[in-house]
Amino acid sequence: MLKGLEGRRALVTGASGGIGRAIAVDLHARGAHVIVSGRRAEVLDSLAAGLGGRCEVVRADLADRRDTEALAEVAAGVDVLIANAGLPGTGRLEEYSDEQLDRVLDVNLRAPIVLARSAAPPMALRGEGAIVFMGSASGKTTTGNQSLYCGTKFGLRGFALSLREDMHGSGVGVTHVAPGPILEAGMFADTGLGVPRGSGARTPRHVTAAVARAIERAPAEIDVASVQLRLIGRVFLTAPGLFNALGRHMGATRIAADFADRQSAKR
Repeated sequence: MLKGLEGRRALVTGASGGIGRAIAVDLHARGAHVIVSGRRAEVLDSLAAGLGGRCEVVRADLADRRDTEALAEVAAGVDVLIANAGLPGTGRLEEYSDEQLDRVLDVNLRAPIVLARSAAPPMALRGEGAIVFMGSASGKTTTGNQSLYCGTKFGLRGFALSLREDMHGSGVGVTHVAPGPILEAGMFADTGLGVPRGSGARTPRHVTAAVARAIERAPAEIDVASVQLRLIGRVFLTAPGLFNALGRHMGATRIAADFADRQSAKR
């Protein structure tokens, strides 16, 4: 964990997307020197120009293992790692080619692990640091048409919570942040589909506040979701079969299929 971000170096992956951009802007406003990474260099350049200093751009496609290894060298020199980049991974498994399958696994799971492996030891030597993994409510519950996405997010959550134990006593905080539906940015905004009725959707400001809390206080996990969604998640823990049956009845599988149609170009 860290007491304040003034002058700290923070790497944010997936910063060319809405939530990653919001995180980078917030960390910069808190005094951090921000390193923004993503696939779309022109978007990152625009972000850096808008911040006007204390910002570096590192273009990296985390589906390319050479890019991941190069970014890992950058991660070895930061005080804060925000592993935010992710691919949708929605749709039925048989619809994915081997190449598309590898892309989702590499971006959503392998890359965060590789970056953490580089960032954690130097942080521990300094006796302080923060690693934040951006997960999802889909890493705690399941629906149809999301087996690949849920699988990577469940895996990321397990890795984060176990790494946290490995770093216990080192001064390095490790936190898993699990957003539910987010307005204005992220998966729902990208597809143009409205958030589910009654979901109590949150905004990017809720996500950035959670990330700041993770850096400063290092709780194991932060849910960025409404009370009702958190309660629903508890139902899944005790009765996953009942949870999914209720989800089918309420149209969750159909909604996920709609998302998969809108997100197929990102595979």
